[in-house]
Amino acid sequence: MASTGPPQSLKRSDTSLTREGDQLIITPLGAGNEVGRSCVYMSYKGKTILFDCGIHPAYSGMAALPYFDEIDPSTIDVLLVTHFHLDHAASLPYFLEKTTFKGRVFMTHATKAIYKLLLSDYVKVSKVSVEDMLYDEQDILRSMDKIEVIDFHQTLEVNGIRFWCYTAGHVLGAAMFMVDIAGVRVLYTGDYSREEDRHLRAAEIPQFSPDICIIESTYGVQLHQPRNVREKRFTDVIHSTISQGGRVLIPAFALGRAQELLLILDEYWSNHPELHNIPIYYASPLAKRCMAVYQTYINSMNERIRNQFANSNPFDFKHISPLKSIENFNDVGPSVVMASPSGLQSGLSRQLFEMWCSDKKNACVIPGYVVEGTLAKTIINEPKEVTLMNGLTAPLNMQVHYISFSAHADFAQTSTFLKELMPPNIILVHGEANEMGRLKQKLITQFADRNTKIISPKNCQSVEMYFNSEKMAKTIGRLAEKTPEVGETVSGLLVKKAFTYQIMAPDDLHVFSQLSTANISQRITIAYSGAFGVLKHRLKQMFESVESLPDEESEGPAFCVHERLTVKYESEKHISLHWRSDPISDMVSDSVVALVLNISREIPKVVVESEEATKTEEEKNKKAEKVIHALLVSLFGDVKFGENGKLVISVDGNVAHLDKQSGNVESENEGLKERVRVAFQRIQNAVKPIPLSVS
Repeated sequence: MASTGPPQSLKRSDTSLTREGDQLIITPLGAGNEVGRSCVYMSYKGKTILFDCGIHPAYSGMAALPYFDEIDPSTIDVLLVTHFHLDHAASLPYFLEKTTFKGRVFMTHATKAIYKLLLSDYVKVSKVSVEDMLYDEQDILRSMDKIEVIDFHQTLEVNGIRFWCYTAGHVLGAAMFMVDIAGVRVLYTGDYSREEDRHLRAAEIPQFSPDICIIESTYGVQLHQPRNVREKRFTDVIHSTISQGGRVLIPAFALGRAQELLLILDEYWSNHPELHNIPIYYASPLAKRCMAVYQTYINSMNERIRNQFANSNPFDFKHISPLKSIENFNDVGPSVVMASPSGLQSGLSRQLFEMWCSDKKNACVIPGYVVEGTLAKTIINEPKEVTLMNGLTAPLNMQVHYISFSAHADFAQTSTFLKELMPPNIILVHGEANEMGRLKQKLITQFADRNTKIISPKNCQSVEMYFNSEKMAKTIGRLAEKTPEVGETVSGLLVKKAFTYQIMAPDDLHVFSQLSTANISQRITIAYSGAFGVLKHRLKQMFESVESLPDEESEGPAFCVHERLTVKYESEKHISLHWRSDPISDMVSDSVVALVLNISREIPKVVVESEEATKTEEEKNKKAEKVIHALLVSLFGDVKFGENGKLVISVDGNVAHLDKQSGNVESENEGLKERVRVAFQRIQNAVKPIPLSVS
């Protein structure tokens, strides 16, 4: 069952729902009916996860952040970042250094390497005041220490949350994360592409069908042109513009699509000698360092580029030069410049655009998806004028071409991907509201016969789902060697780790878990000044098995109770109890200790007296009566003196009358009558004169 609710705070509260343990909540804190600031919150079984932590490229300062105030960052267990693009990773330093977050952060090796370069550049080119800066270079460096890396297909577990990742295509190091909490699987695609390009592999299809798929919907129902058609349009526009003496600006991310387009341009220039005198510039402060990272992770790319690398470095471009800043640029004659950022909101690409936008011979080729609110999105509609960074306006005479090389899935890829996965619940994120709405309707039609739930929540709108939480325990080790018969009892230790339950033999505990078994030997010394033989005699009245131990084995007088507990004579004033701890032995030891303490308190001391001091028979009888009365009180509780010297014993509303002389018992309750008779008989046996030696 799935439902969407109005925006609500996701901070942990004490209120409990009837099925709170089975309730899974997914809430976009960004990228809900928008492209930008990807950040999706998920909570299930008391575990919380955050997918991605980006900024919105069209905004600056705090307005660019996801809605972090809707959550309590200190409750997040794991934060998973899919790739290095700003709209997926650029608020990470802020979240790690400026909030109460204390969980763990994971991304792939390549993502971590490029993350630092890209965010350092973002801080430098951001046109905001120091007060509006979200973080500085030091915050980025500190965040690097907290980021942990994960390999593709490596399974990790943090606090009961299991997760692993698949190749997502899109950009170098991009990953799709599969998360498993208590058997419920959630796939978060991030940005992905099922099409292999010149250097990247296509996104993988996970081998497990998830219960929920959180999937991007950037291109909605649009279909990409075939790659060869797009490449021809791209090179034709550039060749045509240069032939007319114009300049070509290609605004692109410093990393990602830029490398793909540079490969295309370098190959095209190699095949056209007439263009060799026309310079191509890769205008980014990160140019050289970016190329070094790409060369380092060449084995993460597709087979085509790896085979090429065996002969020569495909990223060692013959016709492309780096350009660090506008001051180093000699703007004379036709040229091609690829500059960041892709949205033309600031930096080198914006500076070059303002220099060239008024000349109709020039062209701007926008090669990827553009976010609402950016200048790049504005000029696609070809307005007559544009506003410059200084606030003035300038005519837009240059040609604007939108040729998408964006490595996002189109409708054909999304549809095929979901048909292969067949998730029962689909949540759409990372798409403009209109495109997402059209995609949702088309998917509803496509999956109409499969009862698939398709939801497109807005920012801060929670999706609530309920999953049955049946607990299943699996037998492992020697217990699993033989299939038990129906009705047969399986005995072992139940071990719970996070949300998995296993039954195993005690001897297998150290093999299949990080636990181990140990034997605890316990010893207690008790003050006891009575005769050792008296104690043994009394214990025989209580326990069936009380056996003496040989002196050479026990180093002195001792006996064993129930083959579990050893009672040793230590001195005239002390005895000791020894046993190996387990529930039954502990219970036996408790009862022996209680008996010893009772004897010490209630039974008169038995001492050897001289014949001259022998007491009269009458005194002996009085003492015996006191002992009998005390022991009956310890056994039955309510014991009073009645008429004719009889004792009145009351237990749970039942009454028994005991004649101390004859031992006869009168009671309407046969059970109580028999208990009193047997107890009185044993007490009489216990108080008879016995040998006083300790043996």
